[in-house]
Amino acid sequence: MKRIAFHKTVGFLMLMVLVMPLAQASAQDSARPSRSRRGGLYGDWQVKVKFGERQMESILSFSRDAEGNRSGRWISFWGLSELKDVKFEEGKLSFTQERRNREGQTTTSKFTGTIKEGKLSGTLSSDRGEYKLEGKRSPRIPRAVGSWEMKLKVGEREFTSTLVVKADKEGKLTAQWQSRWGEHEITDVQYERGKLTFKRKSKIQDRQWESTFEGNIQWQTDTLSGVIKSERGEITAEGKRIGAALIGNWNLEVTSERGSRKQRLKVNTDMSGLYGAIPIKKVNLEDDKVSFKIVLEFGERKFEMSFEGKLKESKLTGVLKTSRGSQKVKGTKVIRTFRRRSTG
Repeated sequence: MKRIAFHKTVGFLMLMVLVMPLAQASAQDSARPSRSRRGGLYGDWQVKVKFGERQMESILSFSRDAEGNRSGRWISFWGLSELKDVKFEEGKLSFTQERRNREGQTTTSKFTGTIKEGKLSGTLSSDRGEYKLEGKRSPRIPRAVGSWEMKLKVGEREFTSTLVVKADKEGKLTAQWQSRWGEHEITDVQYERGKLTFKRKSKIQDRQWESTFEGNIQWQTDTLSGVIKSERGEITAEGKRIGAALIGNWNLEVTSERGSRKQRLKVNTDMSGLYGAIPIKKVNLEDDKVSFKIVLEFGERKFEMSFEGKLKESKLTGVLKTSRGSQKVKGTKVIRTFRRRSTG
């Protein structure tokens, strides 16, 4: 009986997906003024659609395509699909989505709503009815967050250390300087418009001193270049982001006996992530091996998924395993491009 109830729950969720679009886009982490950021369209949005007493969480994501036109995707646990006729003018948003089920039937849904002060709301309509949709902009993780392999040049000698930068829910930054030589305490970590600064207290045996760091992050190359200054002089510090080859958005093709579907894997700079709209606490990368686990809850039942694969030249291949079987995964990394920003 428990198995029947579980399958009914999964079946109901899949039925809901027929009404819902599925999508995503690769939002660029920018130092955009807060006004345009809150009122603009582009980026990821965490949305909820209510079906009576139930609701499903998904991610809407908007960007520009290769021709500069507005484009969007809606991402959920079940996959993603492209949106059509994305329009956004004076805070009013609309789009259309068509989705085919396994029997080849097409369901068309249309959304009309608004974006105001970082909140998205409106109505999703189809021949199955109207459903209320509400969402908020996904918080962006500062580019400074993550682990950096730092190389310091002192005269003719070179030393390697690790700088780990973290952010709390309010966006406040903290950091650790991990080194085989001495103890180091970092305070007053600041990041703005590509510039990272902090203060450092160091102790090696009976010697103690204070220093400051000022550097610039280049997102195109995932590098950090800066200088450590103290009363002893200046030391050049060059950093490289650890895990850069995996960090970013991945377009996935997930294939099983029941067919194939598109999906997104997003790996954040702190190596947390999202599979579709499902959070991943940590994505592991050791040499070229990639792995992660996620746990879903359907009522009182838990549903576990695990992925193991390999990373090679912006390609990701592997197997996604669940209690219901295995699925083959092929992924291609979304290459970031830079264009002039707008508030649209």
